[in-house]
Amino acid sequence: MTDIQLLDQPLQAQDCIDFVTSEGAGGISVFIGTVRNKTKGRAVRRLEFEAYGPMAISEMRKIAETTRNRWQAEKVSIHHRSGVLQIGEIAVVIAVATPHRKAAFEACQYAIDTLKETVPIWKKEIFEDGETWVAAHP
Repeated sequence: MTDIQLLDQPLQAQDCIDFVTSEGAGGISVFIGTVRNKTKGRAVRRLEFEAYGPMAISEMRKIAETTRNRWQAEKVSIHHRSGVLQIGEIAVVIAVATPHRKAAFEACQYAIDTLKETVPIWKKEIFEDGETWVAAHP
C-alpha cells in the first residue's frame, strides 16, 4: 500500500507514520526534511516549492512501488509540500515499513535520494540578500 500526497498545507509526520504502521513490519524508517535557517553560511528567510503536480505524484508513486518491490516494503508514505515554507517547517516526509530494520533504512534513503533526483519539484531559497533556485541533487 502507498500514500502519496503533494500538499500546500503543513505536513504532519505522524500521518505518515500512522499509515505505514503494521504488525508485519519489523522496522519503520522515517525521513523528515525541514527548512533550515542557513545554507552555505547564508541566512535563509524562507523556501518556496513549485511542482508540476500530476507528474510529481506519478514519479513519487514510481518511487514507492520500486521501494515496495526492492525492499519488500509493506507500506510507503511520501508527502511533499508546495508553496511558501518558513524556517522549521516540514518540506517532506517519507515513511517506510519493512519486515527488517536494515531494509527500512535502505528503502527510506533510496526514496529521498530518488525523489530529489527525479520528481519535478523545484526549490527556491530566499535569503536576506537575494534568492536562488536550488539544483535537485541529494
